[in-house]
Amino acid sequence: MNIEHAKSIHLSEILEKIGFSVQKVTERDFWYLSPFRKENTPSLHVQRHKNVWYDFGEGRGGDTIAFVQAYLAFTNENSTVSDALRWLKNMFDEPGIIQTIYVPDHEQEDSKLTLKDIKPIKHTALIQYLKSRGIALEVARRYLHEVTVYHHGNKKTYFSLGFKNEDAGYELRNPYFKGCIRPKEITFIRGTIPKPDGIHIFEGFMDYLSIITQREGKPLYDDSIVLNSLSCMKNASAYIKGYGYTDAYTWLDNDPAGMKATEAFKEFFKIEKNLTHHPMNDRYAPHKDLNAWHMHTLGLKL
Repeated sequence: MNIEHAKSIHLSEILEKIGFSVQKVTERDFWYLSPFRKENTPSLHVQRHKNVWYDFGEGRGGDTIAFVQAYLAFTNENSTVSDALRWLKNMFDEPGIIQTIYVPDHEQEDSKLTLKDIKPIKHTALIQYLKSRGIALEVARRYLHEVTVYHHGNKKTYFSLGFKNEDAGYELRNPYFKGCIRPKEITFIRGTIPKPDGIHIFEGFMDYLSIITQREGKPLYDDSIVLNSLSCMKNASAYIKGYGYTDAYTWLDNDPAGMKATEAFKEFFKIEKNLTHHPMNDRYAPHKDLNAWHMHTLGLKL
């Protein structure tokens, strides 16, 4: 457990480990009862997209390591940085668990969005956007919808591509907007053969649609999971653990967060009996992601 890895663990995961559940959720924040004293009104504030905390009762805050140091000191344990790293390793290096990886989220706050309409893709601007990303329209219409949302912050209505997840939420994309309708969750896509040997894991739906377009619209034989966010990695484990897959293919981004996530999946796959990991990053390197590589093969520009 090094400092970079420690800081990638979300504070909400740590608080859950020590028995504290979120008491209040706002647009950008989680609020908890402080673990440093008895209280009835939550005063520990976690900025969920920055992964930092501040305890208003204590008048202090910081990052993940600072929180663990404060907690260890409160419980009369040694509380150096090394002690904090050792504690995190003991708490989070568990076999068979995919931990949440904190990634700064620049999407529109979904609490400001209201779903207004869902229909087949017809809007000219959305069709042109798909073309610019190299996604065949007939492929897109099989997996996406045209979703209309109202943004309460700027009082505007948006037409977006919508990709449905397993909890009936939607990932939203158009040329100028990126957001989601709660809840945030993975999308599981069944392959064309029953009980397949393989499972493919994609970071976003544009990556998945790139592969299907590359296959001239033919679906994958194996099952697929689109994470929709690296924050949903842990949710994917329930679809894989004990199912009997023999081959797992990860198609994650060629950036620090994507490489870290690939390593996390690698460790998880080691626990599954007879499951071989196939990281596919080399196939689309040096491009950032699968869709960027796909666009390059078509001569398109980002």
